Amino acid sequence: MNKPLSLLGYFFTYIAITLVLNITTVTPALASGDAKAPERKVGKGPYKRLILRGGIVITGEGAPARGPMDIVIENDRIVKIVNVGNPGVPISQTRRPIARPGDEEINIEGQYVLPGFIDMHGHIGGSADNIPAEYVFKLWLAHGITTVREPGSFNGIDWVMEHVKRSEKNSIAAPRIIPYFGFGLGLDENITTAKQTKKWVKSIAKKGAKGIKFFGATPEIMTAALNEAEKQGLGSMMHHAQLDVTNMNVLDSARLGLTTMEHWYGLPEALFEHQHIQNYSPEYNYNNEQDRFAEAGRLWQQAAKPNSEKWLSVRDELLSLDFTLNPTFTIYEANRDLMRDMNADWHKEYTLPTLWDFFQPNRNAHGSYWFDWTTDDEIAWKKNYQQWMGFVNDYKNHGGRVTVGSDSGYIFKIYGFSYIRELELLREAGFNALEVIQSATINGAEALGMEDEIGSIRVGKKADLVIVGENPLRNLKVLYGTGHFRLDENNKPIRAGGVNYTVKDGIVYDAKLLLEQVKVMVEDAKLKKVESAKKVKH
Repeated sequence: MNKPLSLLGYFFTYIAITLVLNITTVTPALASGDAKAPERKVGKGPYKRLILRGGIVITGEGAPARGPMDIVIENDRIVKIVNVGNPGVPISQTRRPIARPGDEEINIEGQYVLPGFIDMHGHIGGSADNIPAEYVFKLWLAHGITTVREPGSFNGIDWVMEHVKRSEKNSIAAPRIIPYFGFGLGLDENITTAKQTKKWVKSIAKKGAKGIKFFGATPEIMTAALNEAEKQGLGSMMHHAQLDVTNMNVLDSARLGLTTMEHWYGLPEALFEHQHIQNYSPEYNYNNEQDRFAEAGRLWQQAAKPNSEKWLSVRDELLSLDFTLNPTFTIYEANRDLMRDMNADWHKEYTLPTLWDFFQPNRNAHGSYWFDWTTDDEIAWKKNYQQWMGFVNDYKNHGGRVTVGSDSGYIFKIYGFSYIRELELLREAGFNALEVIQSATINGAEALGMEDEIGSIRVGKKADLVIVGENPLRNLKVLYGTGHFRLDENNKPIRAGGVNYTVKDGIVYDAKLLLEQVKVMVEDAKLKKVESAKKVKH
């Protein structure tokens, strides 16, 4: 049997044929050999009644922290949130909810409780070959991520939907998975008409899709797809690929009904004042990924400047359309500081060797484009970030919805860890700490249409929670699985922090245990790689 398309093959086949020829085509579903998640053997609950005692609550809706509070959970629902005192004095025992026979109680006095985080751009593997779903899921849960919007479903519809259903039943240790199918996925023929488009959208709705991910299509096809998606109650997201962005930038697609943009492609093009096409160098070739990303780092400098008439008009029209920005700052960060991402604290113990190999410079691997990355390339990207971040922060300041996505598995970015880095980058963009948490929680829930169920700590909502021993509003680094590097009272360097518990659907996961299990997976994979090399040598 022939090996299925690699990710690069899938990506370039899909993009090149779809966008260059202005038609929609679909390759066979990607099947990279990623192992399915095993049956759940970790996590306790859901309990008939669980009481979390004495936590400091950050609701996710923008309210300041408040505590100590007792939270009562029945099965997977929050039923009471009770103020049990004030900081610096003993907790008032008379205020506390009374435990019943059979109740489970967890003392979290002094610890911070946040809503479960929502990753709005999280691939289950799909980058390097042989990335076990268990590895991805446990790293997500270990960093407090309880819901993931899965874009593209590169591992195939059946593979992804199997994990969606198993996560719903909590038969696997995994976040809640919201599947957005790549446009045209599952077909072996081109979509060239509005009729075909509507038929496909109806078919994926029946299969359980919650939305569609686009890269580009003709206005006729996009209009038909988005209209039918709205009828079927499906969301939409789009990576405005550079090969078709001249035909459809962010404003064009938003006007047609697109609800979310990914990354930043298509936004600076909507802000062009003195040109219509990006000013590419004469030697540029899109299939040379260093060309592609190096010149992308010079694109924002061609766009309208902050507070110009063009800037304000684009911002205000997107606001009027209730459009969502999902910037994924983290996935491009190596472009402005390659050595930082190559030498991140977590690679040694938490990066699978197959991922590490995939990240190395390689002309045949998507996102591994460090052929000759220069100081000037990094400086261009630093300037790119300044203007990009400026627009995102300005959008937020005027009431726009900004969410958090990581796009991990590429460009030296690891699941879970890169999500926390995205929070830090929003902080760099100008968000205050509560605005960052809001973007990571209730904003994502609203963008998914799930704000009545998840996204904040309120009575009646699902018990999706993150419990961390240190104050993330003071320092977001305490959310990293590797913790925050600092001196203790004895002048000794320590690692402080890391999520203690992640609660999803009322099931309590020991986050540090999950990380230990991932470390073992990575150690085993490294040993197998060494043994395999020895066999080849002999």
